Amino acid sequence: MTDNESTSGVQDVRKSFGRQKVLDGVSFDLVPKEVTCVLGRSGTGKSVLLRLLIGLERADAGAVRLVGQDITNGEQPSLDKARKKVGFLFQQGALYDSMTIEENVSFPLRRHLGLAGGELRDRVQKLLSSVGMENASAKLPSQISGGMKKRVGLARALALEPSLVLFDEPTAGLDPTAAAEIAQLVIDLRDQRGVTCLVVTHDLSTARKISNRLITLDKGRVIFDGIMDEFEKSSDPFITQYLKDAA
Repeated sequence: MTDNESTSGVQDVRKSFGRQKVLDGVSFDLVPKEVTCVLGRSGTGKSVLLRLLIGLERADAGAVRLVGQDITNGEQPSLDKARKKVGFLFQQGALYDSMTIEENVSFPLRRHLGLAGGELRDRVQKLLSSVGMENASAKLPSQISGGMKKRVGLARALALEPSLVLFDEPTAGLDPTAAAEIAQLVIDLRDQRGVTCLVVTHDLSTARKISNRLITLDKGRVIFDGIMDEFEKSSDPFITQYLKDAA
């Protein structure tokens, strides 16, 4: 895969909802096989940025590229091609309530690869084992904890062996132990599988553990793009207050 084919990022992206300006000229490219965290308070456009990158929203201006595909204008062929190379972990896991854990994880394998029978079961079991959920295959989502739902959501996101995984607040609502487990899964994705990860979060503790690079948003603009050590030494008033509030 060439650099051009693997490029994901945004260039001067702007997005408003009515009079509310959410993103105001955001630009960055993801570095392959690294974890990039997008940090900011609630309402600063972090989740909107993810929705633009996956094609669930369309930018008012600027360009969006996803694993080598220009998806700026939302043409379905480009979106479909790109999405097969991307995993997405929603904030609440987004599991199908009426399906078992096994059925949830098998869904993309049946739909996109046409797998069935023993081959399908083996793939699902390996995916569940990779996130420590191999003993929960027969359970329904309502029978497992929030942290477990996120693990299952990650197993499903990995089903098509993506080169890029997008995470929306992966540790939100979790106790410290569960949050640490999810953070370790992100690290393992990068170190063991070479997966590029973009993690949207307000959790500074998790960002410290997992990030190669930190992008900070405030009022719809990038106010910091660098490593954690530089972030913690910043004299920017917003960052200084953020660090104080997180202490």
